Amino acid sequence: MTVEEIKEQIDKEKVIAIVRGVSTEKCMKVAEALYEGGIRLMEVPFNPKDPASDEVIADCIAKLAEKYAGKMLIGSGTVLNVKQVELTAKAGGSYTIAPNTNADVIRRTVELGMVAMPGAMTPTEVEYAHECGAAYVKLFPAADLGVNYVKAIRAPLSHIKLLAVGGVNEKNFADFLKVGMSGAGVGGNLANKAWIEAGEFDKITEVARQLVEIAHNA
Repeated sequence: MTVEEIKEQIDKEKVIAIVRGVSTEKCMKVAEALYEGGIRLMEVPFNPKDPASDEVIADCIAKLAEKYAGKMLIGSGTVLNVKQVELTAKAGGSYTIAPNTNADVIRRTVELGMVAMPGAMTPTEVEYAHECGAAYVKLFPAADLGVNYVKAIRAPLSHIKLLAVGGVNEKNFADFLKVGMSGAGVGGNLANKAWIEAGEFDKITEVARQLVEIAHNA
């Protein structure tokens, strides 16, 4: 897909499921549950505590990208360096998502034909990320900052697409969309580790459906 097509998909779907800290086998099962619930965007984060696992994460992304080709876009998360960007591209990922604003990560992501979604909190960080080539900027931690903060940020920076990440769930997602956020990344409130360990994938599917309904009715 082209970068423009990836962005169109993100604009349309609005929900990025964050699946963190599970094995490749369980990640595949979570992806099935998410897809059944209507999720079409999924992030698999790298683990900064274990850089040696980068190849394993990239392999998981590759398996997901192959299985869901043409059905769901897969990207990487917690991308902190250029090597991880390159691993994502090689695995067939469509985007990189980061907790911070790193110019080298953003620019390499763009060079490799993917969409960059760096993290930021302040207006200065948001604008800098945009200047570096970010298609979206992840406002983090969104739930702690609150919708009034989003309104304040968007007043001078309405030309920049923002994603709410951190504490977003089916109860507050609509509030973020109403104040102009382009979408959200949802982690533990969707890909809940307790549900995953218990094999309760139907619960993931149910929350996914609720989030998708909110996104499509926005």
